Amino acid sequence: MGVIDSPPKRLRRSPPGGQRWRTGGAGSAAFAWLLRVFGTLLASLGIAPAQAAVLPDDRAEALLHVYDGGGVRAAGPAFLVRKSLADRVALSAQYYVDAVSNASIDVVTTASPFKETRTAFGLGADYLVRDALLSFSMDSSKEPDYQADTFNLNVSQDVFAGMTTLSIGFGRGRDDVGKKDIGMFDHATHWQYRTGVTQILSPRWLASANFEVVSDDGYLGNPYRAAQEFGAFVPERVPRTRSSRAVKLRAIGDIGEAGNRLAVRGEFRHYWDTWDIKAETLEFGASRYFGSQWLADASLRYYTQSKALFYSDNAPQQNLYVTRNRQLGQFNSIGLNLKTTYTFGGAAAKYGTKLSGGYEFKKFSFKDFTDLRTGQPYSHNAHVLQVYVSATY
Repeated sequence: MGVIDSPPKRLRRSPPGGQRWRTGGAGSAAFAWLLRVFGTLLASLGIAPAQAAVLPDDRAEALLHVYDGGGVRAAGPAFLVRKSLADRVALSAQYYVDAVSNASIDVVTTASPFKETRTAFGLGADYLVRDALLSFSMDSSKEPDYQADTFNLNVSQDVFAGMTTLSIGFGRGRDDVGKKDIGMFDHATHWQYRTGVTQILSPRWLASANFEVVSDDGYLGNPYRAAQEFGAFVPERVPRTRSSRAVKLRAIGDIGEAGNRLAVRGEFRHYWDTWDIKAETLEFGASRYFGSQWLADASLRYYTQSKALFYSDNAPQQNLYVTRNRQLGQFNSIGLNLKTTYTFGGAAAKYGTKLSGGYEFKKFSFKDFTDLRTGQPYSHNAHVLQVYVSATY
């Protein structure tokens, strides 16, 4: 499970996160603290980074999230259970429900508000082979007019006495696309290739670099969305193929001294695709323990992108492809994320039970998408709330 920072997407594109903190000597205490901070933080968010040569902990997790922004409200629970077998294999299962009420700008200006429920489930397996970890997962999600199935394979390997972790991964997905009163009428296929490296730079710092390629083929539009040509609404028309690339750089460090330590992180991501969209993401964050039971985290993220070749708010001529999907237009967003985690009984507790709460504020500003109700460029705010509990056993 991951952080719910927007309505769930049918296709998730994320770089491999294979990380392994392993040091010795004078710097081991600093890295042990850094591992504790980010291990607790990621676990509190439902993000379990794959670690070469180490199976994920036996864990039970539950998450309740609410997203409210731009006329869209999504809420629901998610559950995950993971169990290891014979110190070599770990099996997991997860279940997710999303109740969506949609009255977004697209819906209220060209259609009617609607409600629907999305359910998703997934199965996973991790297999430990010496200094390598093989991870398999299968996920399926279903909506009244959309069915998505994905398969992922990831491999991470420790090299250079554990100072470096290499990771590669492959994913394939198939979506069946439908429309109310018509049923399923088309499909889309997605291929994802990813690779990454994580390097321990010093007893207090590590860095990672990841690269991913995604190729999409099939129906990539929305049968409900309308575009504008000469001021008149027409069905959107988008290409049936799309390829994208993304590079992500990240650094994590431990600053300060014993009793007053602060874990900091920074990352940059650059994205480009064959639809001529270019995007950059910049994020900074910090985490700090208060005593042995409280962990606080804050982060700030900025995102900006250019528009697709065939995007137009109101096309002045007829073209082969045209869309008014604001997410393919030029826009930027900024997000402030605050989280806190409480560990019952402290870090040495038998079951490692943690309770987390988080809030994120996001502001979206669209440069070339007009709100037809006001005639002004469209913008909106979004709020994300989540409560999360986990326990190891």
